[in-house]
Amino acid sequence: MSIDNSASCTATTVVRPFRDSDRERWEQFVVNCPTATFFHRIGWREIQGELFHHRPHYLLAERGESVVGILPLAQVKSLVFGHALTSLPFAVYGGIAASDDEAEQALRRHAVELGREIGVDHLELRCTTPGDPQWPVQDLYVTFRKELLADVEANMLAIPRKQRAMVRKGMQRGLVSTIETDGPDQFFDLYADNLHRHGTPPHAKRYFRELQRVFGADCEILTVFGPHAKAVSAVLSFYFRDEVLPYYAGDVVDARALAANDFKYWELMRRACERGSRVFDFGRSKRDTGSFDFKRNWGFEPTPLHYQYRLFKLTSVPQHNPLNPRYRRAIDLWRRMPRRLVNAVGPMLARHLG
Repeated sequence: MSIDNSASCTATTVVRPFRDSDRERWEQFVVNCPTATFFHRIGWREIQGELFHHRPHYLLAERGESVVGILPLAQVKSLVFGHALTSLPFAVYGGIAASDDEAEQALRRHAVELGREIGVDHLELRCTTPGDPQWPVQDLYVTFRKELLADVEANMLAIPRKQRAMVRKGMQRGLVSTIETDGPDQFFDLYADNLHRHGTPPHAKRYFRELQRVFGADCEILTVFGPHAKAVSAVLSFYFRDEVLPYYAGDVVDARALAANDFKYWELMRRACERGSRVFDFGRSKRDTGSFDFKRNWGFEPTPLHYQYRLFKLTSVPQHNPLNPRYRRAIDLWRRMPRRLVNAVGPMLARHLG
């Protein structure tokens, strides 16, 4: 059976590949489904396929005339990291978004069949909720989410005292923020410099242009300026329903001394509140890391993420993350390479690090 040219059924639920004519129905389901996230939006299909050259396999579950579930998947082939079917590369959330258990199980079965047919090493679903208890899970990651209050000053007072003092320190140093309207150039310089210091290959500047083109006003860059109008920190955020998710960030070396990052996230919180957002999603962090501690300092509590795996050719869950000791030498070497070189070759590596 060819997965791409046929449908699989469970009772009255039919699962089939996404068609271009489904775009509006897919997006409408994402908006209305409580378990869907920004990364379920159909715009990511274009980015995965055209920018990163990962073959998209988007699945849609129907019952009668109604969409009852979706599963965005992308096929990633790498000589270093293997052959995977993932929902979704470069996304912290993904997996199945469904109206009920029947649709969820139908999509899960279809994804397993697809994984077998195309010969991947493993299938990975980056879920926010528990799934099949028989599937191995990756328990390294957590997310941090908190409701925003309707009043800006009430949100400031809700920040723990020590962290609130850091925000006010940034204010006292004369930091100001602005929303960028001229593209990602200034943001990219801060982002690429930050990743270089951490030994991580950057995405290409084109990627951020595409995010802004595809998602429009739902993809926003906030930049913080310090003394002499110098850009010292920036964050690219996604807006979805009533939520804001800071996703990519960068800063200069002396940003910490200026409290620029603390000020940056407060400014994002303030602006999101004024925009009508009601949830601040601080995003994914690995347990027991600096990022993990920073978010807890803001009064956010971690919630486990449920990354689920169906292993076909592997015997254990893959550990493709910077905490894996096998990558330490590569990270150290990357930090010592010239900035111009890492910006040039980094995107070719980064496309496999989803």
